[in-house]
Amino acid sequence: MLIAEAAKGSKAAFNTVMIQQAPRLHNIALRLMGNKSDAEDAVQEALAAAWFKLASFDLSRPISPWLTRITVNKCRDLLRKRRIRQFFEFHSDNEADLTIADDTPDPSAELQARQALEFMQREITRLPTALREPFVLVTFGENSQAEAAHILGISEKAVETRIYRARNRLREISRKLEG
Repeated sequence: MLIAEAAKGSKAAFNTVMIQQAPRLHNIALRLMGNKSDAEDAVQEALAAAWFKLASFDLSRPISPWLTRITVNKCRDLLRKRRIRQFFEFHSDNEADLTIADDTPDPSAELQARQALEFMQREITRLPTALREPFVLVTFGENSQAEAAHILGISEKAVETRIYRARNRLREISRKLEG
């Protein structure tokens, strides 16, 4: 078992497990953080923390929920830091968006689909944390509602209710966009 080897200090075993888990963790972090750079930072911090805490991991339990919980906690920490940093930053209204447009022609349907996807991603990150976390864990994180409840420390019914509310809010926003 790779986890047992990793817990004994095998970096190779740990790397193998992380290679398997990282895409799922990154997907969760991306949905919670809202951008690729912050998601990568959160996953990197989570994996580093997992390495240092691995000796205390209960080998009779599955590794996936444990790693997910660490990742969600790192995302929470980074979001907290981001809010504090934003509170103290002052921006002028004249700041230009420095993104560079892609000069390759895109079909309009692909462009519209990408814009809709980006819009929904932004709206997911704007959901209250209590709704966003269970929604992301179940919808994008491949976790069951029971696993999400365990990771977040809430009841399965609370997870179910919060996912329902998150979907309704997103559906409402989508209708407003279309209308």
